Amino acid sequence: MNTPKKPSIVFCHGIWADASCFSKVIPGLIAAGHEVISVQYGLTSFEHDVAAIKRTISRVSSPVILVGHSYGGATITAAGTDERVAGLVYIAAVAPAVGETVNDQLNKFPSDIFGRIEVADGRVWMLPSGTEFFAGDLSDEEQKVVWATHYAPDVDLFNQQKITSTSWDTKPSWYILCTEDHTVHPDLQRWVSKRMGATVTEIKSSHVPMLSNPQVVIDVICQAVSSCQAVSAV
Repeated sequence: MNTPKKPSIVFCHGIWADASCFSKVIPGLIAAGHEVISVQYGLTSFEHDVAAIKRTISRVSSPVILVGHSYGGATITAAGTDERVAGLVYIAAVAPAVGETVNDQLNKFPSDIFGRIEVADGRVWMLPSGTEFFAGDLSDEEQKVVWATHYAPDVDLFNQQKITSTSWDTKPSWYILCTEDHTVHPDLQRWVSKRMGATVTEIKSSHVPMLSNPQVVIDVICQAVSSCQAVSAV
């Protein structure tokens, strides 16, 4: 009997971040024998961000596990319809349904972070004090690095395009729910994860568990890998 090939892992970041935000979890997955790549997109156009994911999927072998953090949950929801995608992992993420925008979801359960932002030059910037609500369980030094490297999205990104197709209603999903999150409200996380029927792991964490609790994130991704491998072996 042939041993199923290990799925590749493709990471998709949220706003105020870039592809390097998964740097604490990538090495362990590579060591476990996975092809891993983290998508770098511009946070200017939802359509362009989804297209960037599909281009990146072409750089690794199939099947693929898509992992989306925060806004990245919207991008993997749209890109995950690609036939090469076997499963979805959401990290403190939004997960719009057909006809919904990201803002439609965020407005259901407002969170603290949006009192610590500034709009300038067509972008939404996080104020230095915003790291308390974004990455409050990191050390002061790490929070300063998070702010120094944060990447601001287009001011209209969350309203740009309604989801036209979803992947979480046809493919297996896993969800890391962060109970101390002040960016994507924990109640929103509970609502979207229940709606999609995801396998949920709750963790006492800020919005960035891939930085504060990387082993938990690795473990959940490995759960997704094991499940998808078992299905492909049948």
